Amino acid sequence: MSLKARAACATALTTILCAAPAAAENVPVVFGTNWLAQAEHGGFYQSVADGTYAACGLDVTIQPGGPQVNNRALMIAGKVDYHMGGNLLEAFSAAQEGIPIVAVAAAFQKEPQVIITHPGKAKTFEDLKNLEKILIGDQGYASFYQWMKAAYGFTDEQREVYTFNPAPFIANENWGMQGYLSSEPYMVAKETGWEPDVFLIADAGYSTYSTLIETMADTVASKPEQVTCFVEGSIKGWYNYLYNDNSAANEMIKKDNPDITDEAIAYAIDKMKSAGIVDSGDTETLGIGAMKEEHVKDFFDKMVSAGVVSGDIDWTATINTSFVNKGVGMDLKPKM
Repeated sequence: MSLKARAACATALTTILCAAPAAAENVPVVFGTNWLAQAEHGGFYQSVADGTYAACGLDVTIQPGGPQVNNRALMIAGKVDYHMGGNLLEAFSAAQEGIPIVAVAAAFQKEPQVIITHPGKAKTFEDLKNLEKILIGDQGYASFYQWMKAAYGFTDEQREVYTFNPAPFIANENWGMQGYLSSEPYMVAKETGWEPDVFLIADAGYSTYSTLIETMADTVASKPEQVTCFVEGSIKGWYNYLYNDNSAANEMIKKDNPDITDEAIAYAIDKMKSAGIVDSGDTETLGIGAMKEEHVKDFFDKMVSAGVVSGDIDWTATINTSFVNKGVGMDLKPKM
């Protein structure tokens, strides 16, 4: 170093210029969701808003999905790094098609799919067989309704096509309707003034994980530290979103989805907590995001029995549990 440079380093003003190079900027990562921004995506928004992802080296951009957006296809094309999957059926389908997508965490322990009825029309899930009709969409008919038929004896004759218009359900008190825990029940109550009865199919045995964090197998193999950062950051985000200050995350959600209201967000958070969608069962000992192979196999066997998936799928290739089940973030949950 020259004498002139040494002199410069001796001054308080320029000492910082002679220090070690600054740390590299955080790695840009894109996380594509599967629908418009909502409270059900809150844990991910939380970790962007409060700097949890940044703290372990990632600059995460959340790219909302929607009717005209297929972020899963963009991930396969290399334009999205991580994707919010639906449930394990999508993972099984990818394996069947030879697409190397891997689920590395389950943000939801329970599928938020429900069947709703008029008040007092059923006391148990099995009682739903006594309804005159149940509105079920085509996707639901090909998946969970096949399980309902195999496990409980529902029939094709009882199914009426659901076009995502609740009017036929509202008009027929002996009908049921599929829905999403925080959507259709809220919508019906707002429109009618009465609260529908809600039956969560997960509590009746439909045991898939949901809102999976997916990435490509090559990302898992080549960037395990990045995957760890994203998964553990997301887990911490969910604890903070559900149990601590989530105001900044909710502002981000409303910015990405101006049509959502504070009331709808609060309703969804309450339902996720009361139904144990995110935090229940195995998460009580393993932490949010938990996945167990025996749980996946149980659901796979049910879907094979119901004729929904082929028994020759290698379901073990669809998940990687090495990034979860470590109790990460459990200290962020307030003691009850």
